[in-house]
Amino acid sequence: MADPSPYQKIAVASTFSPRFDHVLAEGKRIRDRFSSALSLIYVGERTEETTQKFRNALAKIGLPDDSTVHYEKGDPADGILRALREKEIDMIIAGALEKELVLHPFLGNVARRLVRDAECSVMLFTRPEHEPKRMKRIVFVANYSDQAREALKRTFHLALGESCERLYVTKMVTTFDEARNKARKSGKKSKDDQEAELEEFILSAGQTDVPIEARLIRGNTGFAIADFAKSVDANLMVVPTTSSGGETLPANVAWLTDVIPCNLWLIR
Repeated sequence: MADPSPYQKIAVASTFSPRFDHVLAEGKRIRDRFSSALSLIYVGERTEETTQKFRNALAKIGLPDDSTVHYEKGDPADGILRALREKEIDMIIAGALEKELVLHPFLGNVARRLVRDAECSVMLFTRPEHEPKRMKRIVFVANYSDQAREALKRTFHLALGESCERLYVTKMVTTFDEARNKARKSGKKSKDDQEAELEEFILSAGQTDVPIEARLIRGNTGFAIADFAKSVDANLMVVPTTSSGGETLPANVAWLTDVIPCNLWLIR
């Protein structure tokens, strides 16, 4: 018997922006990958006009036109976060960008609040597509916690469904890490030791047919991971974290509240 999906309830943060249909299509793709129930969250009045707009959008994507829409009032971010808690949503899917300057995609206010304050997993799309392109290259940002191991298993599942060509499992190595290792009585870990540790973590997540490449990324901020994701033209970056609503993100991923290099999956 197959294990139950880790995401029983997925919701799409809904607006009537030009990209709404695209975000909804991405939500349908993720729903299919995890065999989840899909609903929509909309902050605004429920009127005959909005009801018809949702019916039209759902039909265009091939979703039931009577799909559940959770209507909320007030500030958009507050309304979405309230619905996530009250409806016990397991993952929220939303568009990511407010604007893009030079090479840095800046998160919009709602996306930033979801990354920082949502108690569930968050998936943000920088350039959602009406006909979603498969995620050929995925970057996973590893730590060696039990939560990260479970997150890697979920990433295997999605990557397999996407026929991913390469899953990069990365580990950040900072100057502080190097100094700490050097101070240990056993001496500084060699590069071979660090690579072996990362390989052991990958193997501990179980067997998968997804092509995997382990990479140690040296740098002092999370931007080194972002630069790596850009260098391999990643379609998705996966970041596991134990933080939940109201808690501070780990220092190595706190930069995600400002910019992201590609589509982002924050696994809580």
